Amino acid sequence: MKRTWGRKWVWVLAAGVVAGSLRWAPRAYAAVDGTYEQLKILVDVLDYIKENYVEEVDTKDLIYGAATGMVKTLDPFSQFMDPDLHKDIKTETEGQFGGLGIRIGMREDWLTVITPLPGTPAFRAGVLPQDRIIKIDGESTKGVSLQAAVKKLRGAPGSKVGITVARAPKEGEKDKDWVTKDFTLEREVIKIQSVQSRVLADNIGYLRIIEFSAHTTEDTAKALSTLKKAGATSLVLDLRNNPGGLLTAAVEVASEFLGENKLIVYTQGRRQEDRRDFRAGSKGDFANLPMAVLINGGSASGSEIVAGALQDHRRAVILGEKSFGKASVQSVIPLSDGSGLRLTVAKYYTPSGRSIQRDEKKGTGGILPDMLVPVSPETEVKLQVQSEQVYAKDRDPKSAIKPEEQVQDVVLDRAVELLKAREVLGNLKI
Repeated sequence: MKRTWGRKWVWVLAAGVVAGSLRWAPRAYAAVDGTYEQLKILVDVLDYIKENYVEEVDTKDLIYGAATGMVKTLDPFSQFMDPDLHKDIKTETEGQFGGLGIRIGMREDWLTVITPLPGTPAFRAGVLPQDRIIKIDGESTKGVSLQAAVKKLRGAPGSKVGITVARAPKEGEKDKDWVTKDFTLEREVIKIQSVQSRVLADNIGYLRIIEFSAHTTEDTAKALSTLKKAGATSLVLDLRNNPGGLLTAAVEVASEFLGENKLIVYTQGRRQEDRRDFRAGSKGDFANLPMAVLINGGSASGSEIVAGALQDHRRAVILGEKSFGKASVQSVIPLSDGSGLRLTVAKYYTPSGRSIQRDEKKGTGGILPDMLVPVSPETEVKLQVQSEQVYAKDRDPKSAIKPEEQVQDVVLDRAVELLKAREVLGNLKI
Protein backbone atom coordinates (compact mmCIF):
# COMPACT_ATOMS: atom_id res chain seq x y z
CA MET A 1 0.00 0.00 0.00
CA LYS A 2 2.82 2.37 0.78
CA ARG A 3 4.25 1.99 -2.73
CA THR A 4 0.88 2.62 -4.38
CA TRP A 5 0.23 5.67 -2.18
CA GLY A 6 3.66 7.05 -3.08
CA ARG A 7 2.95 6.83 -6.78
CA LYS A 8 -0.45 8.43 -6.47
CA TRP A 9 1.03 11.25 -4.41
CA VAL A 10 3.74 11.93 -6.97
CA TRP A 11 1.29 11.87 -9.86
CA VAL A 12 -0.88 14.39 -8.06
CA LEU A 13 2.16 16.59 -7.41
CA ALA A 14 3.33 16.34 -11.02
CA ALA A 15 -0.10 17.21 -12.32
CA GLY A 16 -0.28 20.16 -9.94
CA VAL A 17 3.07 21.53 -11.09
CA VAL A 18 2.16 21.13 -14.75
CA ALA A 19 -1.18 22.83 -14.24
CA GLY A 20 0.43 25.67 -12.33
CA SER A 21 3.05 26.17 -15.02
CA LEU A 22 0.58 26.19 -17.85
CA ARG A 23 -1.50 28.80 -16.13
CA TRP A 24 1.42 31.21 -16.43
CA ALA A 25 2.83 30.04 -19.77
CA PRO A 26 2.08 31.97 -22.98
CA ARG A 27 0.37 28.99 -24.59
CA ALA A 28 -0.43 25.41 -23.65
CA TYR A 29 -0.44 22.38 -25.90
CA ALA A 30 -1.70 18.88 -25.22
CA ALA A 31 0.99 16.25 -24.86
CA VAL A 32 0.92 13.96 -27.86
CA ASP A 33 4.30 12.26 -27.60
CA GLY A 34 3.76 9.90 -24.71
CA THR A 35 5.00 12.39 -22.14
CA TYR A 36 2.75 11.14 -19.38
CA GLU A 37 3.77 7.56 -19.99
CA GLN A 38 7.42 8.60 -19.82
CA LEU A 39 6.79 10.35 -16.52
CA LYS A 40 6.28 6.90 -15.04
CA ILE A 41 10.08 6.50 -15.08
CA LEU A 42 10.42 9.46 -12.71
CA VAL A 43 7.73 8.03 -10.46
CA ASP A 44 9.46 4.65 -10.36
CA VAL A 45 12.86 6.20 -9.60
CA LEU A 46 11.37 8.28 -6.80
CA ASP A 47 9.64 5.24 -5.32
CA TYR A 48 12.79 3.12 -5.41
CA ILE A 49 14.86 5.85 -3.77
CA LYS A 50 12.24 6.48 -1.10
CA GLU A 51 11.98 2.79 -0.20
CA ASN A 52 15.49 1.45 -0.75
CA TYR A 53 18.12 4.18 -0.48
CA VAL A 54 20.56 3.58 2.38
CA GLU A 55 19.46 6.73 4.20
CA GLU A 56 16.11 8.44 4.53
CA VAL A 57 15.74 11.29 2.08
CA ASP A 58 13.46 14.33 1.86
CA THR A 59 10.95 13.99 -0.96
CA LYS A 60 11.12 17.73 -1.65
CA ASP A 61 14.89 17.50 -2.22
CA LEU A 62 14.33 14.71 -4.73
CA ILE A 63 11.65 16.65 -6.59
CA TYR A 64 13.79 19.81 -6.69
CA GLY A 65 16.79 17.79 -7.84
CA ALA A 66 14.77 16.19 -10.64
CA ALA A 67 13.46 19.61 -11.75
CA THR A 68 16.96 21.10 -11.66
CA GLY A 69 18.41 18.29 -13.75
CA MET A 70 15.54 18.40 -16.21
CA VAL A 71 15.95 22.12 -16.89
CA LYS A 72 19.75 21.87 -17.05
CA THR A 73 19.45 19.78 -20.23
CA LEU A 74 17.92 22.75 -22.10
CA ASP A 75 20.36 25.68 -22.26
CA PRO A 76 22.61 27.73 -19.94
CA PHE A 77 19.90 30.32 -19.22
CA SER A 78 16.92 28.15 -18.27
CA GLN A 79 16.85 27.41 -14.57
CA PHE A 80 14.74 25.86 -11.82
CA MET A 81 14.79 28.07 -8.73
CA ASP A 82 13.99 26.98 -5.19
CA PRO A 83 11.81 29.42 -3.18
CA ASP A 84 14.79 31.31 -1.72
CA LEU A 85 16.47 31.85 -5.08
CA HIS A 86 13.17 32.73 -6.74
CA LYS A 87 12.62 35.38 -4.07
CA ASP A 88 16.13 36.76 -4.67
CA ILE A 89 15.50 37.00 -8.41
CA LYS A 90 12.25 38.91 -7.84
CA THR A 91 14.04 41.29 -5.47
CA GLU A 92 16.82 41.83 -8.01
CA THR A 93 14.46 42.94 -10.77
CA GLU A 94 12.91 45.45 -8.37
CA GLY A 95 16.28 47.17 -8.06
CA GLN A 96 17.99 45.88 -4.90
CA PHE A 97 19.60 42.59 -3.88
CA GLY A 98 22.38 41.25 -1.72
CA GLY A 99 25.66 39.87 -2.99
CA LEU A 100 28.88 40.78 -4.78
CA GLY A 101 27.49 42.78 -7.69
CA ILE A 102 28.16 40.46 -10.62
CA ARG A 103 26.01 39.08 -13.37
CA ILE A 104 26.97 35.47 -14.08
CA GLY A 105 26.10 32.71 -16.52
CA MET A 106 27.41 29.31 -17.62
CA ARG A 107 29.88 28.99 -20.49
CA GLU A 108 31.49 25.67 -21.42
CA ASP A 109 30.31 24.31 -18.04
CA TRP A 110 32.15 27.04 -16.15
CA LEU A 111 30.65 29.81 -14.09
CA THR A 112 31.42 32.93 -16.14
CA VAL A 113 31.13 36.62 -15.30
CA ILE A 114 28.92 38.48 -17.76
CA THR A 115 29.72 41.77 -16.09
CA PRO A 116 30.36 43.34 -12.66
CA LEU A 117 28.04 46.17 -11.67
CA PRO A 118 29.64 49.59 -11.09
CA GLY A 119 30.30 50.55 -7.48
CA THR A 120 29.98 46.99 -6.17
CA PRO A 121 32.56 44.80 -4.36
CA ALA A 122 33.36 42.79 -7.51
CA PHE A 123 33.68 45.94 -9.60
CA ARG A 124 36.01 47.67 -7.14
CA ALA A 125 38.21 44.58 -6.86
CA GLY A 126 38.74 44.39 -10.63
CA VAL A 127 36.65 41.35 -11.62
CA LEU A 128 36.18 41.48 -15.42
CA PRO A 129 33.60 40.31 -17.96
CA GLN A 130 34.46 36.82 -19.29
CA ASP A 131 36.35 35.89 -16.09
CA ARG A 132 35.64 32.29 -15.13
CA ILE A 133 34.95 31.75 -11.43
CA ILE A 134 36.75 28.45 -10.91
CA LYS A 135 36.58 28.36 -7.10
CA ILE A 136 34.29 29.69 -4.39
CA ASP A 137 35.81 29.58 -0.91
CA GLY A 138 38.41 27.14 -2.19
CA GLU A 139 35.93 24.69 -3.73
CA SER A 140 35.91 24.06 -7.47
CA THR A 141 32.88 25.28 -9.42
CA LYS A 142 33.38 22.80 -12.28
CA GLY A 143 29.99 21.24 -12.94
CA VAL A 144 28.28 23.28 -10.21
CA SER A 145 24.84 24.52 -11.25
CA LEU A 146 24.17 28.22 -11.66
CA GLN A 147 21.60 27.98 -8.87
CA ALA A 148 24.07 26.40 -6.43
CA ALA A 149 26.77 28.93 -7.30
CA VAL A 150 24.46 31.89 -6.73
CA LYS A 151 23.53 30.54 -3.29
CA LYS A 152 27.23 30.25 -2.40
CA LEU A 153 28.09 33.74 -3.62
CA ARG A 154 25.23 35.48 -1.87
CA GLY A 155 25.00 35.89 1.88
CA ALA A 156 24.52 38.32 4.72
CA PRO A 157 25.83 41.86 4.10
CA GLY A 158 29.23 42.25 5.75
CA SER A 159 30.18 38.59 5.38
CA LYS A 160 33.08 37.64 3.12
CA VAL A 161 33.56 35.12 0.36
CA GLY A 162 36.68 34.11 -1.53
CA ILE A 163 36.65 33.52 -5.27
CA THR A 164 39.32 32.42 -7.70
CA VAL A 165 38.94 33.50 -11.31
CA ALA A 166 40.68 32.31 -14.46
CA ARG A 167 41.32 34.99 -17.07
CA ALA A 168 41.96 34.18 -20.73
CA PRO A 169 45.14 35.45 -22.42
CA LYS A 170 44.93 38.65 -24.40
CA GLU A 171 44.24 38.75 -28.13
CA GLY A 172 47.33 37.69 -30.04
CA GLU A 173 48.67 35.69 -27.06
CA LYS A 174 46.62 32.51 -27.49
CA ASP A 175 49.71 30.38 -26.84
CA LYS A 176 49.92 31.66 -23.26
CA ASP A 177 48.17 30.05 -20.29
CA TRP A 178 45.14 31.40 -18.50
CA VAL A 179 45.97 33.54 -15.47
CA THR A 180 44.33 32.88 -12.11
CA LYS A 181 43.54 35.59 -9.58
CA ASP A 182 42.22 35.33 -6.01
CA PHE A 183 39.74 37.84 -4.58
CA THR A 184 38.28 38.16 -1.09
CA LEU A 185 35.06 40.13 -1.38
CA GLU A 186 32.77 41.51 1.29
CA ARG A 187 29.10 41.10 0.48
CA GLU A 188 26.95 44.22 0.35
CA VAL A 189 23.35 45.14 -0.25
CA ILE A 190 23.52 45.94 -3.94
CA LYS A 191 21.54 49.00 -4.95
CA ILE A 192 21.23 49.20 -8.69
CA GLN A 193 21.88 52.63 -10.13
CA SER A 194 20.39 52.44 -13.57
CA VAL A 195 21.62 55.59 -15.34
CA GLN A 196 24.54 58.04 -15.17
CA SER A 197 24.89 61.16 -17.30
CA ARG A 198 26.98 64.27 -17.79
CA VAL A 199 27.91 66.81 -20.47
CA LEU A 200 31.31 66.40 -22.11
CA ALA A 201 33.23 69.05 -24.03
CA ASP A 202 31.76 70.56 -27.20
CA ASN A 203 28.19 70.06 -25.99
CA ILE A 204 28.36 66.28 -26.30
CA GLY A 205 26.04 64.52 -23.88
CA TYR A 206 27.14 61.29 -22.21
CA LEU A 207 24.56 58.75 -21.06
CA ARG A 208 25.55 55.48 -19.45
CA ILE A 209 22.89 52.83 -18.87
CA ILE A 210 24.21 50.32 -16.36
CA GLU A 211 21.37 47.85 -16.80
CA PHE A 212 17.72 47.76 -17.80
CA SER A 213 15.63 47.61 -14.62
CA ALA A 214 12.13 48.72 -13.70
CA HIS A 215 13.15 52.39 -13.41
CA THR A 216 15.48 52.64 -16.41
CA THR A 217 12.95 54.14 -18.81
CA GLU A 218 12.01 56.91 -16.40
CA ASP A 219 15.63 57.56 -15.39
CA THR A 220 16.75 57.69 -19.03
CA ALA A 221 14.03 60.16 -20.00
CA LYS A 222 14.99 62.44 -17.11
CA ALA A 223 18.69 62.23 -17.95
CA LEU A 224 18.11 63.02 -21.63
CA SER A 225 15.91 65.98 -20.74
CA THR A 226 18.58 67.30 -18.36
CA LEU A 227 21.29 66.89 -21.00
CA LYS A 228 19.18 68.74 -23.56
CA LYS A 229 18.59 71.64 -21.17
CA ALA A 230 22.33 71.74 -20.49
CA GLY A 231 22.95 72.32 -24.19
CA ALA A 232 23.89 68.85 -25.45
CA THR A 233 23.64 68.68 -29.25
CA SER A 234 24.83 65.08 -29.69
CA LEU A 235 25.06 61.98 -27.52
CA VAL A 236 27.35 59.12 -26.55
CA LEU A 237 25.27 56.19 -25.30
CA ASP A 238 27.51 53.92 -23.22
CA LEU A 239 26.25 50.33 -22.98
CA ARG A 240 29.58 48.76 -22.05
CA ASN A 241 29.26 46.06 -19.38
CA ASN A 242 25.46 46.41 -19.46
CA PRO A 243 24.20 42.84 -18.94
CA GLY A 244 20.62 43.56 -20.02
CA GLY A 245 17.63 43.12 -17.75
CA LEU A 246 14.01 43.86 -18.61
CA LEU A 247 13.12 43.54 -22.28
CA THR A 248 10.41 46.19 -22.01
CA ALA A 249 12.89 48.73 -20.61
CA ALA A 250 15.35 48.12 -23.46
CA VAL A 251 12.58 48.54 -26.04
CA GLU A 252 11.34 51.76 -24.44
CA VAL A 253 14.84 53.23 -24.36
CA ALA A 254 15.43 52.39 -28.03
CA SER A 255 12.07 53.96 -28.85
CA GLU A 256 13.31 57.33 -27.56
CA PHE A 257 15.86 57.38 -30.40
CA LEU A 258 13.79 55.89 -33.22
CA GLY A 259 10.08 56.76 -33.28
CA GLU A 260 7.96 56.35 -36.45
CA ASN A 261 6.74 52.94 -35.24
CA LYS A 262 10.04 51.40 -36.36
CA LEU A 263 10.73 47.78 -35.52
CA ILE A 264 13.15 47.53 -32.59
CA VAL A 265 13.32 43.78 -32.06
CA TYR A 266 11.21 40.72 -32.56
CA THR A 267 11.07 37.48 -30.63
CA GLN A 268 10.49 34.14 -32.27
CA GLY A 269 9.42 31.10 -30.32
CA ARG A 270 9.20 27.49 -31.42
CA ARG A 271 6.27 28.08 -33.75
CA GLN A 272 5.98 30.62 -36.54
CA GLU A 273 2.84 32.11 -35.03
CA ASP A 274 4.75 32.81 -31.82
CA ARG A 275 6.55 35.77 -33.38
CA ARG A 276 6.11 39.00 -31.48
CA ASP A 277 7.20 42.40 -32.77
CA PHE A 278 8.31 45.26 -30.52
CA ARG A 279 8.07 48.66 -32.15
CA ALA A 280 8.92 52.24 -31.27
CA GLY A 281 6.18 54.75 -30.63
CA SER A 282 5.04 57.14 -33.31
CA LYS A 283 7.28 59.84 -31.87
CA GLY A 284 10.84 59.53 -30.63
CA ASP A 285 11.70 62.56 -28.53
CA PHE A 286 15.38 62.24 -29.43
CA ALA A 287 15.08 60.63 -32.87
CA ASN A 288 17.19 63.32 -34.53
CA LEU A 289 19.98 63.54 -31.97
CA PRO A 290 23.35 62.49 -33.48
CA MET A 291 24.58 59.42 -31.61
CA ALA A 292 27.47 57.04 -31.00
CA VAL A 293 26.95 53.84 -29.03
CA LEU A 294 29.66 52.05 -27.04
CA ILE A 295 29.62 48.26 -26.48
CA ASN A 296 32.07 45.58 -25.33
CA GLY A 297 32.19 41.92 -24.31
CA GLY A 298 30.13 42.69 -21.21
CA SER A 299 27.22 44.13 -23.22
CA ALA A 300 24.48 41.51 -23.33
CA SER A 301 20.79 40.92 -23.85
CA GLY A 302 18.91 44.23 -23.58
CA SER A 303 21.96 46.31 -24.44
CA GLU A 304 22.39 44.20 -27.59
CA ILE A 305 18.76 44.84 -28.48
CA VAL A 306 19.31 48.61 -28.33
CA ALA A 307 22.65 48.55 -30.15
CA GLY A 308 21.34 46.16 -32.82
CA ALA A 309 18.22 48.23 -33.51
CA LEU A 310 20.15 51.50 -33.78
CA GLN A 311 22.72 49.81 -36.01
CA ASP A 312 20.15 48.22 -38.35
CA HIS A 313 18.26 51.50 -38.76
CA ARG A 314 21.59 53.31 -39.38
CA ARG A 315 20.63 55.57 -36.50
CA ALA A 316 23.98 55.52 -34.67
CA VAL A 317 27.59 54.48 -35.07
CA ILE A 318 28.50 51.49 -32.88
CA LEU A 319 32.03 51.47 -31.40
CA GLY A 320 34.04 49.18 -29.16
CA GLU A 321 34.29 45.40 -29.14
CA LYS A 322 31.91 42.56 -30.02
CA SER A 323 29.12 42.10 -27.49
CA PHE A 324 28.46 39.03 -25.34
CA GLY A 325 25.83 37.34 -27.56
CA LYS A 326 22.96 36.57 -25.18
CA ALA A 327 19.87 36.71 -27.37
CA SER A 328 17.28 34.51 -25.73
CA VAL A 329 14.11 35.46 -23.87
CA GLN A 330 13.32 33.93 -20.50
CA SER A 331 9.96 33.89 -18.77
CA VAL A 332 9.96 33.52 -14.98
CA ILE A 333 7.05 31.26 -14.08
CA PRO A 334 5.98 31.14 -10.41
CA LEU A 335 5.19 27.66 -9.12
CA SER A 336 2.75 26.70 -6.40
CA ASP A 337 5.22 26.30 -3.49
CA GLY A 338 7.10 29.56 -4.06
CA SER A 339 9.72 28.05 -6.34
CA GLY A 340 10.05 29.27 -9.90
CA LEU A 341 11.04 28.29 -13.41
CA ARG A 342 13.14 30.54 -15.58
CA LEU A 343 12.50 29.15 -19.07
CA THR A 344 13.83 30.16 -22.46
CA VAL A 345 10.70 30.67 -24.57
CA ALA A 346 12.09 32.53 -27.59
CA LYS A 347 15.11 34.12 -29.20
CA TYR A 348 15.26 37.71 -30.25
CA TYR A 349 16.34 39.15 -33.56
CA THR A 350 17.39 42.59 -34.75
CA PRO A 351 15.11 44.40 -37.24
CA SER A 352 17.07 43.00 -40.21
CA GLY A 353 16.61 39.44 -38.92
CA ARG A 354 20.05 38.91 -37.36
CA SER A 355 20.16 36.45 -34.48
CA ILE A 356 22.80 37.59 -32.02
CA GLN A 357 22.67 34.50 -29.81
CA ARG A 358 26.21 33.23 -29.24
CA ASP A 359 27.04 29.91 -30.89
CA GLU A 360 30.02 28.44 -29.06
CA LYS A 361 30.73 25.76 -31.70
CA LYS A 362 30.65 28.11 -34.67
CA GLY A 363 32.23 31.02 -32.84
CA THR A 364 29.46 33.34 -34.00
CA GLY A 365 27.10 35.72 -32.24
CA GLY A 366 27.07 39.12 -30.63
CA ILE A 367 26.82 42.58 -32.15
CA LEU A 368 29.91 43.47 -34.17
CA PRO A 369 30.64 47.21 -33.88
CA ASP A 370 30.90 49.43 -36.94
CA MET A 371 34.25 50.59 -35.62
CA LEU A 372 36.32 48.07 -33.70
CA VAL A 373 38.32 49.65 -30.85
CA PRO A 374 40.10 46.94 -28.81
CA VAL A 375 40.92 47.45 -25.13
CA SER A 376 43.27 45.25 -23.06
CA PRO A 377 41.92 43.48 -19.93
CA GLU A 378 44.30 45.51 -17.76
CA THR A 379 42.92 48.77 -19.13
CA GLU A 380 39.36 47.48 -18.68
CA VAL A 381 40.05 47.00 -14.97
CA LYS A 382 41.43 50.52 -14.59
CA LEU A 383 38.56 52.04 -16.56
CA GLN A 384 36.07 50.27 -14.33
CA VAL A 385 37.70 51.60 -11.18
CA GLN A 386 38.06 55.18 -12.41
CA SER A 387 34.47 55.29 -13.67
CA GLU A 388 33.23 54.91 -10.10
CA GLN A 389 31.88 58.25 -8.97
CA VAL A 390 32.52 59.87 -5.59
CA TYR A 391 29.74 62.12 -4.33
CA ALA A 392 30.05 64.95 -1.82
CA LYS A 393 27.52 67.51 -0.60
CA ASP A 394 27.24 70.59 -2.83
CA ARG A 395 29.89 69.25 -5.21
CA ASP A 396 29.79 67.65 -8.63
CA PRO A 397 30.63 63.93 -8.66
CA LYS A 398 34.22 63.04 -9.53
CA SER A 399 36.15 59.89 -10.30
CA ALA A 400 37.47 57.83 -7.42
CA ILE A 401 40.89 57.92 -9.12
CA LYS A 402 43.00 61.07 -9.23
CA PRO A 403 43.21 62.66 -12.72
CA GLU A 404 46.96 62.08 -12.99
CA GLU A 405 46.50 58.35 -12.33
CA GLN A 406 43.69 57.78 -14.82
CA VAL A 407 44.04 55.82 -18.04
CA GLN A 408 42.73 57.00 -21.38
CA ASP A 409 39.29 55.77 -22.42
CA VAL A 410 40.12 55.30 -26.10
CA VAL A 411 36.63 54.06 -27.02
CA LEU A 412 34.93 57.12 -25.58
CA ASP A 413 37.58 59.38 -27.13
CA ARG A 414 36.99 57.87 -30.57
CA ALA A 415 33.23 58.40 -30.21
CA VAL A 416 33.74 62.04 -29.25
CA GLU A 417 36.02 62.55 -32.26
CA LEU A 418 33.36 61.13 -34.59
CA LEU A 419 30.63 63.36 -33.18
CA LYS A 420 32.89 66.42 -33.40
CA ALA A 421 33.73 65.60 -37.03
CA ARG A 422 30.06 65.19 -37.85
CA GLU A 423 29.30 68.61 -36.38
CA VAL A 424 32.08 70.23 -38.41
CA LEU A 425 31.16 68.49 -41.65
CA GLY A 426 27.49 69.31 -41.14
CA ASN A 427 28.28 73.02 -41.00
CA LEU A 428 30.32 73.05 -44.21
CA LYS A 429 28.81 74.82 -47.19
CA ILE A 430 29.82 72.86 -50.23
